Amino acid sequence: MNIRLVAKYLGYISLLMGLFMVLSLPWAWPQWGYRTDLRLTHQGFENHGFNGLLLSAVICWGIGLALFLPHRRVTGKMYHKEALAVVALSWAMATFLGALPYILSGTMRGPMVRLTDEAENRVLVTLPRWQIWNSWAFVEHVSDDELRLVRTLVESGRRGLSHRELQGLETSQSPAELFETMQQKPLWSELLLGPGQGSAATPVDRAAHYRIQWRNMGLVDSWFESQSGFSTAGATVLTNVDDATLVPHCILFWRASTQFLGGLGIIVLFVAILGHGAVGKSLMRYEMPGPTKEGVSSKMQHTAWVFAGVYCALTAAAAILYLICGMSVFDALCHAFATISTGGFSSYNQSMGAFVTIPGVHGIAIEYIAIALMILSGTNFVLLYLALFLRKFGACFRDIEFRAYILILALLSLLVIASGFQFQDHGFETIEEGIRHGMFQVVSIATTTGFGTSDFDRWNQFSRGLFLAIMFLGGCAGSTACGFKIIRLVLLWKILRIELEHMFRPRVVRLLRLGDKVLEDAALPRSILVYFALTILIFAVSWLLIAAIEPNETWGGQSQNKLLDSAAVVAASMSNVGPALGIAGASQNYANFSSVTKLVCIFLMLLGRLEIVPILVLMHPAFWRDQ
Repeated sequence: MNIRLVAKYLGYISLLMGLFMVLSLPWAWPQWGYRTDLRLTHQGFENHGFNGLLLSAVICWGIGLALFLPHRRVTGKMYHKEALAVVALSWAMATFLGALPYILSGTMRGPMVRLTDEAENRVLVTLPRWQIWNSWAFVEHVSDDELRLVRTLVESGRRGLSHRELQGLETSQSPAELFETMQQKPLWSELLLGPGQGSAATPVDRAAHYRIQWRNMGLVDSWFESQSGFSTAGATVLTNVDDATLVPHCILFWRASTQFLGGLGIIVLFVAILGHGAVGKSLMRYEMPGPTKEGVSSKMQHTAWVFAGVYCALTAAAAILYLICGMSVFDALCHAFATISTGGFSSYNQSMGAFVTIPGVHGIAIEYIAIALMILSGTNFVLLYLALFLRKFGACFRDIEFRAYILILALLSLLVIASGFQFQDHGFETIEEGIRHGMFQVVSIATTTGFGTSDFDRWNQFSRGLFLAIMFLGGCAGSTACGFKIIRLVLLWKILRIELEHMFRPRVVRLLRLGDKVLEDAALPRSILVYFALTILIFAVSWLLIAAIEPNETWGGQSQNKLLDSAAVVAASMSNVGPALGIAGASQNYANFSSVTKLVCIFLMLLGRLEIVPILVLMHPAFWRDQ
């Protein structure tokens, strides 16, 4: 193992990370970062976000120079070991460095108090100090007046309540006196903030309000958000991205940029810019998703430029289409990054569904455009290059994977739409709404994008179960989608058919074909079966692990859903879908989970993005030996 050569290329990656952080800095100025919904636009310069990003960029450059300069003259051939190490370690390093802006900017995760749906007067709270195991604890014996006050404060968000709004509450005693009485209790003294209390960063218009304490993003939360971005998962721990005082616009843009980089691929970008001949070929071989590497040619820099060109062209087209439909520049870029990368991060709490409610915006058109773009993003980029740049449109329809991809999406959409109308689900009030919501959610989950226009977790049980299965699906090989990949499912079907026939016709020899092409690689069937076996094994172990280690308090009074929710969380993390079911469903997030569960999800997202093998290989002790 040539450690010095690996360190040299990791230095390049760190320098590139710092560069992209700097590109997010202009959005700290209000002239750049305004939103489509003008009610959410910030009013001043985002000092904390700017400083956090700038300091993070400086740290990235410092680490990059420390890795690169001592080894800048190191040369040598990059073998499989070095290529695997660079690919896996560059993703791990990028996600860790990508967490710095969240920490250093003081980005807020969510309130430190939760309400349960139980009839009993109990409130879930989390303490200011960091805990790796049990994040939430019940506060028993809360009076009706205290519960009403806490509920109102939680619903008011970080803004809180003015004195006049607080006095409007109907309680048996003065609401202000009740607030002061609760503050004198040991636990509530750390969770409630009165006028003039809190940090110096609190906006002036909120400093005089009564409010609930919000938690800053710590190391695990920031690492989770960064990993989700670079893995294009779209899972988030941020409770309220609508409020710029909680999540600055420049941080939101960095969050979207991590998905842009993750969808393009850090190594693809690196090879496109720097080339590096045979080194680039070795790196791309482990970076490219899918079981076959047909797009990996000997001219690696050309191949990287093809992928980067198609990716950037689709991103630019998405941004222009969103602008035409009424989005602001900020929102158009953020959602274009999230759409083409199949990431799913939105700059609104309601995701894509927010634009239907904004006056002057063609929200319905945005949803149909997003459906088409997500389908394209889940298509093999080699086919898109042939169709869009070389005008060989027939190549798409001759490709067996693309035909299976479109057929599966159409069939699943029909099933979800039919069941939605059958059970009269929310969002299926009219024919047009039902077709739009059904298609959108199927395409979003199947391509591992994770956008939402409706809370599909409130739909019928058949649709929910179908979505759980769809999470494993993924798009085509050579796309930005994660998951199994359609080509693997096609090959698995063919392999199983051959093996079943061999059971009763042992003398018949069937060749493995893909269309008219015979696949002569004897190791391919074994690699397909090993991949599926590893996926099932990791899923089962992770599912039971989360069910065992995650405290019941995380579910409040709904711990009977723990087993299903844990399975959905593992599936959504491994396939980088993002939203799962239940506590981590379309209208929820991952903020309520303990730190140890978030660390498990971080590992699963990295495994899913690099398709398991490169990460597992690094964990083998023999990998690091010279012989």
